[in-house]
Amino acid sequence: MISTHTFLQGIHPFAGSGLTVFDPIGDGLTHPVPDGRICQALYFRGGNDTDELIVVALLRDGEVRRLFPIGARSSVHVPLRVVEDVEGGSVLELRLAAPSGLSGTAVIDLGLVEH
Repeated sequence: MISTHTFLQGIHPFAGSGLTVFDPIGDGLTHPVPDGRICQALYFRGGNDTDELIVVALLRDGEVRRLFPIGARSSVHVPLRVVEDVEGGSVLELRLAAPSGLSGTAVIDLGLVEH
């Protein structure tokens, strides 16, 4: 079976609503897994231009599955090879939590492979 790579990525402005509130980040950070396919996350990379911690969440069908904290003016790279199989019909989405009132820019890059 042929593998297909998908990347949920971009440079996105954000405004925080609190570290427990995961807000949508921007257009293009949602991926519906096609029926009959299996999707796996390969890696997550992220950057944060603010002076405070932010957290990016990977949701599967609306439920938080992984958290990626990104320190103040810092970046993170998390290898995720074969953490879990995501079956067709599922929806993956990235959302962001930041302290209330904090605004800034996040660099987001999630690599996925489907087969």
